[in-house]
Amino acid sequence: MAFESLSDKLQNVFKNLRGKGRLSEADVKAALKEVKMALLEADVSFKVVKQFIKSVQDRAVGEEVLGSLQPGQMVIKIVHEEMIRLMGSDMTEIALKPSGEITVIMMIGLQGAGKTTTVAKIGGKLKAAGRKPLLVACDVYRPAAIQQLQINGERQGLPVFAMGDRQNLVNIAKASIEHAGKNGYNVVILDTAGRLHIDEDMMDELIHIKEAVSVDQTILVVDAMTGQDAVNVAGMFHEKIGIDGVILTKLDGDTRGGAALSIRAVTGKPILYVGMGEKLSDLEAFYPDRMASRILGMGDILTLIEKAEMEVDEEKAREMSQKLRKAEFDYNDFLDQMSQIKKMGGIASIMGMLPGMNQMKGMPEADESALKRVEAMILSMTPQERANPALMNPSRKRRIAKGAGVDISEVNRIVKQFDQMKKMMKQMNGMMNSKKGRGMSGLGSMFGGGRFKMPF
Repeated sequence: MAFESLSDKLQNVFKNLRGKGRLSEADVKAALKEVKMALLEADVSFKVVKQFIKSVQDRAVGEEVLGSLQPGQMVIKIVHEEMIRLMGSDMTEIALKPSGEITVIMMIGLQGAGKTTTVAKIGGKLKAAGRKPLLVACDVYRPAAIQQLQINGERQGLPVFAMGDRQNLVNIAKASIEHAGKNGYNVVILDTAGRLHIDEDMMDELIHIKEAVSVDQTILVVDAMTGQDAVNVAGMFHEKIGIDGVILTKLDGDTRGGAALSIRAVTGKPILYVGMGEKLSDLEAFYPDRMASRILGMGDILTLIEKAEMEVDEEKAREMSQKLRKAEFDYNDFLDQMSQIKKMGGIASIMGMLPGMNQMKGMPEADESALKRVEAMILSMTPQERANPALMNPSRKRRIAKGAGVDISEVNRIVKQFDQMKKMMKQMNGMMNSKKGRGMSGLGSMFGGGRFKMPF
């Protein structure tokens, strides 16, 4: 998962700082040297790292910090604040014209960055916000690119304008805007062609489109897994074409994440969204403060709540609330909870947003394969057993183990831990009645009042 290695290294540095009653200038410099190495290993630009460390050191090496009672906490606070500033301080949205006018967005990027999928994701978000987007197939080179956009557009319930793969890109762009005007669409999103690498022909085509039509927003899509190359690509596109913002894809993958920390400083342009999964819904608005908190292991509860509010079924959450109050939680309900977890990106994704939970990654509680085994065991139960856990006996457990392809000891453990979880679920009313209502209701039903203990 993105930033996991960087987060672990930074937390080790801060753990050593917290253990000191007072910090000397040498302590601060030694800690920042380790921070520097961790950032460089995460593929953050050397120039960016150099300036970042200087900014932190200038603030940290002073009487206010060195004379404080909790100097370690103060240094962490400064690192957190400087990291937020590095990534842009505030969340930035795509600039749109009033709904009565047409906003033209040109999506650009290299082939393989996930641009076509991202076009549909952005269209879906704008539709949810009350806009009327039109997706435009301008990638006439990549095989099946037009069909891919049409499939993704259909999944999002969005129209796709296409003229085949034998038309000039400028003509397609012009015709799409005319079509949008006649049919009441107020956002046109151009899915332009990518290349395996930056070349003059690619740049010329993009320049011609911008010369021929009034492009309001040029948004670059880059693959976070390419690390420093993503930053270099962003710099070149901005120099040649001019960009208004960046979307980072594949930030959920095994990436060092340096691009997220470097792009704003290199281009001066904000990161608008980050792709955190394959699903069309897996596109998150980029909040520098939340990302900095994730990187430093402080969690990201606000994003977790927002995910729950989007993915958790309101009626099911209400029903679950009633069942919990009456202690009627059964295996069918647990299957529903596993479904909610999957919708929110899986256990690892959720744990990455919980303060302090990143240190538990790799433990059995965070094992996605274990979750699948639990699901297999529950699905091997009869409807009566799922509805009434008290029916369990040795012969039933043996049958369930055989049906799920697991050892009976795993079934015994699930039954025992499920009973424990059921008791724990009774303690969640406070979480459900919090100010975030529905979202926290869903979280409460999954995490048992904050004491995270899944029965696997």
